[in-house]
Amino acid sequence: MAVIAESVPKAGPLAPVSKDPALAVTQARVIRSEWIKLRSVRSWWIMALSAFVLLIAFGALAASVASGAVARPNGGNGGGGPFASTDPTSISLAGVTLAQLIVGVLGVLFISNEYANGMIRASFAAVPKRLPVLWAKVIVLAGSLVVVMVIATVVAFLLGQGILGPDKSTTLGAENVLRAVIGAGLYLAGIGVFGVAVGALMRNTAGAISIVVAALLIIPGLARLVLPDDWNTTLSKYLPSNAGAAFTSVIGSDTLLTAWGGALVFGGWLVLLLAGAAVLIRRRDA
Repeated sequence: MAVIAESVPKAGPLAPVSKDPALAVTQARVIRSEWIKLRSVRSWWIMALSAFVLLIAFGALAASVASGAVARPNGGNGGGGPFASTDPTSISLAGVTLAQLIVGVLGVLFISNEYANGMIRASFAAVPKRLPVLWAKVIVLAGSLVVVMVIATVVAFLLGQGILGPDKSTTLGAENVLRAVIGAGLYLAGIGVFGVAVGALMRNTAGAISIVVAALLIIPGLARLVLPDDWNTTLSKYLPSNAGAAFTSVIGSDTLLTAWGGALVFGGWLVLLLAGAAVLIRRRDA
C-alpha cells in the first residue's frame, strides 16, 4: 500500500482560468454570433424579402386604385375609392399594416425557435450572463430590419407617387413626409424588436405570435367596439400600433398622439417588454 501511495503523484494546484483576451466573451462577439445565426437561416431571408415585396406591392396597388388605374371591386373606375380622403403618403405606405405582421412573427421566431429546439441552452452555456444574448438578438435584428424596411418604405413611396401622378402625388420635401416615410421603416424595425421581446417572455412560438397579432390588429379594433367613445379616444392612442401611426402619418388626428409623443410611447413599450424579458431570462431555467 505504501508503494502504491508513493507511486501516485500528488495533486498540484488547479490550473488558472485562462484570461486570454482572444477567448473572452464580449458583447461584440455575441453580436457576431447572432448575426451568423440570422443570415444562415433561410426563413429570415424569405420573411424579410416577403415583407419588402408586399410593402411595395400593396402600396403600388393602393396608389393604382386611388389614381383610377385599377377598377374598384364594386365596378367603379377607381377615382380614389376607399383612398379618396387619404393623403398620398399613407396611400404609398398602405402595405405597412401587412408588413408589420411579417416582421413581428420574424422577431418571435428569432428567439422562440431556439427555446423550441433547445439551442438556447448552448447559447446560455457559452454566454453564462445570458443578457448579452438578448441584447445581441435585438441589435442584430433591429439593425437588419432598419436597413431593409427603410429602403422598402422609400421605394414604396416613390413608386406610389409615380403611379398617383403629378396631380395627386407629393414629394419627400413636403411637410412631415420624410419623417413619415423614414418613421414607417423604423416602426417596422421596432415591431421586430417587439416580437423578440414577446418571444423571450412567452418562450412559446404559437402563444407569442398570437399576442403579437392581437396587440397589433385585434385589440385596437376591439377597443373601438367595447369601450365608450371618450375612453377609446383617450386610451387607444397609447396602444403600440396607434403610437406608431402617430409618427408614420403625415396628417395628425385627435385620435393619435403627436409624432414625438407617439415615438416616445412606442419606444416605451419596447423598453418595458425588453426589461421584462431580461428579468425572466435571468430568473428562469433555459
